[in-house]
Amino acid sequence: MVVAKKWIYAKAFSGLPTAENFRLEEETLGELKDNEFLAEAIFLSVDPYMRPFMTEHPEGTVMIGGQVAKVLDSKNGKFPTGSYVVGAFGWRTHSICNPDEVAPEWKPYPLPDFAGEPLSLGIGALGMPGQTAYFGFLEICKPKEGETVVVSGAAGAVGSLVGQIAKIKGCKVIGIAGTAAKCEWIKSIGFDHAINYKTADLEAELKKAAPKGIDCYFDNVGGKTAEIVRGQMNLFGRISVCGTISDYNCDAAQVQDPQRDYVWKQLRQEGFMVFRWNDRMLEAIQQNLKWIKEGKLKYRETVTEGFENMPKAFIGMLTGENTGKAVVKV
Repeated sequence: MVVAKKWIYAKAFSGLPTAENFRLEEETLGELKDNEFLAEAIFLSVDPYMRPFMTEHPEGTVMIGGQVAKVLDSKNGKFPTGSYVVGAFGWRTHSICNPDEVAPEWKPYPLPDFAGEPLSLGIGALGMPGQTAYFGFLEICKPKEGETVVVSGAAGAVGSLVGQIAKIKGCKVIGIAGTAAKCEWIKSIGFDHAINYKTADLEAELKKAAPKGIDCYFDNVGGKTAEIVRGQMNLFGRISVCGTISDYNCDAAQVQDPQRDYVWKQLRQEGFMVFRWNDRMLEAIQQNLKWIKEGKLKYRETVTEGFENMPKAFIGMLTGENTGKAVVKV
């Protein structure tokens, strides 16, 4: 018998999550049935999407989320004992999974060969965030060489990769981040300009950095930042909406999103979830890995040690304490 630890959504979120929203419990797991495997978490992910997604779940459920895990025991030939797996098992140390009973968009998959790169990248640059950057930018913004691209949340797990992919495609890239250190980091990995939205006049700085206007905007934050960027978009600009982090901790009545620029500038905006491209997952993993090996794509992880610190890592990520991907190491 294996005793699993799990973090429970103990109290519905209201504003920024606090320690009171979570409760640590234990669960004794049973014997494996046919087609099942037992996985032990090695790295767990904390991501912005968890904040709005959990509001659809009742109190008392396990917190959602992805992890890289090791298969300890198996009755499923696709996930043999000793192999590694990426799965949406939630905030748990141990999980029993029957892949046939998992919704298509959340199905686990064997961790591909990362050619010596860290296993944690399975929930980072070579996992969902990397796939989000790859497909969300290339498929929706469809950048052209020489165009000007703006990325908000530019020092995060997704935004930092989007900016580098834009540079690979020959674009001028402007990143928006929330600290001087983050701005310095994104410039060090290739961004042409970095703007600290907390201290700078964002509208004025964007005009300086992009005097001819903006062609593509990869939006991670929404809110006032998105409004300012839209005001400087060129005709027929494209906007890929990955997230609206700025309003994740707001009540619904506080969320406002003006639409006028879409009409006057004939902009194309599209929201997306990365599951849309699940059938092409390996394409993104292999291309991002190739770019990493070539030195064209750099990544950073903010690692929190200890499963007991999951809530701390989650809250810290929501308040911008991480640079790059926020990861919890068990």
